[in-house]
Amino acid sequence: MNEPDTEALREQLIRLTRDLIVIESTDSRPDERARCFQLVRNHLDEGLGVILKSYEYSGYESLVVLPDGVDHPEILLCAHLDVVEHPQPESYRSEIRDGRIIGAGAGDMKGQVAILLELFRKWHRESPGLSLGLAITSDEEQGGEAGVCCLIKEAGLRCGAAIIPDGGALNRINVEEKGILHVKLIARGHSSHAARPWLAENPLERLLGKLPNVLQWFKEQQGGKDVVLESDSHWYPTCSVTMMETPNDSVNSIPETAEVTMDVRFPPPWTVDTIIEVLDDRLGEGVEVEKIIGAEPSHLAPDDRFVELTAEVTGKPVDLIQASGGSDGRFFAEQGIPVMLSSPEVGNLHGKDEWIDVESMLVYYEICDRYIGERIQETGRR
Repeated sequence: MNEPDTEALREQLIRLTRDLIVIESTDSRPDERARCFQLVRNHLDEGLGVILKSYEYSGYESLVVLPDGVDHPEILLCAHLDVVEHPQPESYRSEIRDGRIIGAGAGDMKGQVAILLELFRKWHRESPGLSLGLAITSDEEQGGEAGVCCLIKEAGLRCGAAIIPDGGALNRINVEEKGILHVKLIARGHSSHAARPWLAENPLERLLGKLPNVLQWFKEQQGGKDVVLESDSHWYPTCSVTMMETPNDSVNSIPETAEVTMDVRFPPPWTVDTIIEVLDDRLGEGVEVEKIIGAEPSHLAPDDRFVELTAEVTGKPVDLIQASGGSDGRFFAEQGIPVMLSSPEVGNLHGKDEWIDVESMLVYYEICDRYIGERIQETGRR
């Protein structure tokens, strides 16, 4: 295969990443997600001999691109184009600073989308019909149930191996991911004017009274420590309270209901059901536990050759890591499909000034480029 022009590739990856960043492809902007998909289609529809097929589940679009006549590619490149919401409009601009592309979604994962698009185009230009596919979804930040999950369960998407650059780092490859449980805790009561609390049953007070019992249990799982260092393995159940709300729009009214939303992450042997049992036990009567999203812990089983190539290309040893975060990799892992989950160097994910390192994008491109060539050559699938 022809070696890429490194400078031209660098400029193309920067240009494409920045074009993707300025599109506000958030959950609340389906029109912008559609515009982002159109940019992806425009980048692919250049006589590559591939079939672009769109799917939609629960209002979320996905795009699967396969060579004509190939239903189950040997390698599938997989990414998502949705990004988290930012209240400041200027977040959806980009800049180059200190060798990094900075902007909303730069590292999660507009930069990686650009890399996969360029890899896909390169291989299908040079080897038409190669058993290499591409899947782009738009609901990963909402859990992936309407994206990769439905592509696998409803559309029958399968592959020999999946490359998903949505976790880890160049020399840190995720092999295990915690399970994910998003729950809503709901308390109900009787409303009243706040000046006459004896006439009401305040669900907010009940919820606030019981919530410490839950948080104390999670603190016990981390050894009772008040401060947890970044160097800790974090391989125990954790809980983050992310939202608290009532239907009130007035300060002098006691609400009828109160809700708290939590994000729980847990390693084996814990399961969705056993964590819910803990929550029910700690909350007791008067608070309902409603599951929003539940996913069990995953073992991703990356191809050994991908690990070896990573070490060869970077010249550094590779760490196989356990990850507190989740990804769409779990849906492939459930089917026994090996998942390669690493990434260029990124930072400030979901925060202000999110970034991706440009030089590491080129290194990651080379790792995947070599892996695609070797694996498809070995299997003889074109």
